[in-house]
Amino acid sequence: MHYVYVLESADASHWYVGVTDNVERRLAEHNNGHSHHTSKYGLWNLKLYIAFPDRVRAEQFEKYLKSHSGRAFTKKHF
Repeated sequence: MHYVYVLESADASHWYVGVTDNVERRLAEHNNGHSHHTSKYGLWNLKLYIAFPDRVRAEQFEKYLKSHSGRAFTKKHF
């Protein structure tokens, strides 16, 4: 399984969307500063994750969530 996950910074001012096969490990990596894109915003909270049967579908959904309409969808529903 592959997962699309949404993180929210501790101060709730930043969001991050990614794909992984291990959500717990990936969250720990973000919170330990191992990701260049998220290390400057401090601790992250897991907002949600969605399972997909294969990486291609997960990446397609991640790409959608990173689009303008996907960001609006995320703010409205999550």
